[in-house]
Amino acid sequence: MAPRIKRPGRAAPAALTAESPCPCGLPAAFGECCGRFHSGEEAAPTAELLMRSRYSAFVARDAAYLLRTWHSSTRPPHLELDEAMRWSGLEITDTTDGSAFHPRGTVTFRARYRHHGQRGELHERSEFAREGGGWVYVDGEFL
Repeated sequence: MAPRIKRPGRAAPAALTAESPCPCGLPAAFGECCGRFHSGEEAAPTAELLMRSRYSAFVARDAAYLLRTWHSSTRPPHLELDEAMRWSGLEITDTTDGSAFHPRGTVTFRARYRHHGQRGELHERSEFAREGGGWVYVDGEFL
C-alpha cells in the first residue's frame, strides 16, 4: 500500500489562542478582540463588533457562541459547522445604525473561504437587533 500524501492547504487550521491574531481583521490579538466576547467576559457593544465576533466564531468553529448570539425568533435548534470550510478573510463594506443608541442595525460584509479546495466568497447584509440587552443576529440577505 502506498503512503498517503498530505496535500498543501488540507491541514486543519491551528486552534485560536488568546495571542493569535484575531480572524475578524482588526489589529488586535484574539483574546483582546473577539475572544472576550466568545468567553462571555464582555458583550459586543455594537452590531459590527458582534458581526466580527460571529465571523471569528465560524473560524474557531464555536457553534455555542453562534447559537448564543442568534435572535430567539430565528435561532435554529442546533448548528453543525462544516469541517471542510476554511474561512480566510472578512471585509465589512457597510454598516447602518447598530450603535449603543440604536435598537437595530445592519452590517454588510464579504467573507472569503475555501471549501474542498475551491475558493468562494459570501456577500451578505446581516440584520441585528437587541435582545435581552445585547446585540444578536436576526437574519441575513445574500447579495
